Amino acid sequence: MPIFSAILFFVAGAGTPGPNNTIALASGAAFGFRKTVPTIIGVNTGFPTMILVVGLGLSGVLTQWPWVLDVLRPIGVLYLLWLAWKIATGPTDLQQRRAGKPPGVVQMALFQFVNPKAWTLAVAALSAYTGFWDSFLAEILVLALIALIFGAPCTAFWALLGVGAGRFISNPRQMRIFNLVMAALLVLSLIPAAVETWESLQQL
Repeated sequence: MPIFSAILFFVAGAGTPGPNNTIALASGAAFGFRKTVPTIIGVNTGFPTMILVVGLGLSGVLTQWPWVLDVLRPIGVLYLLWLAWKIATGPTDLQQRRAGKPPGVVQMALFQFVNPKAWTLAVAALSAYTGFWDSFLAEILVLALIALIFGAPCTAFWALLGVGAGRFISNPRQMRIFNLVMAALLVLSLIPAAVETWESLQQL
């Protein structure tokens, strides 16, 4: 397995804009880093778990029944739209922000299984970086470990960016504008999944 290439792949995937990072950024700004830690843990336990599950058998299920992804994709779109709404209408007052909390560990871990970007990365990684060793199981475990080790700092970085942005937001109006921008970015990240969902529906 070209491990260095796999590391670069996961860093690029985890570090570029997407639903997970947008949520981490918005959470960092609204709630601070400490309260965002469960969100970071959820993302970076859920995604490696997805790699294990897909690698250990779900890929065969998806090959035999590709419509499963067609079902999961709209669920992910609807969930992200709900999260975008929660971000857009999130707390703007400092006291409200301290009292609230972002998505937790379980919520963000489960979200990975309906996250369109996570599916794309998991399937691409398993296709590109397996078949080099005699033990397929060892390859899957290494890929999951790489995703965990190098993905977590990327998500944490986005959360810290949010914390930094939050320090420059001095009043509720600015916070509302920031929340609306984050919600809009989250909706924009849905476009590829929404297009694929629409194309799938047209084929029915």
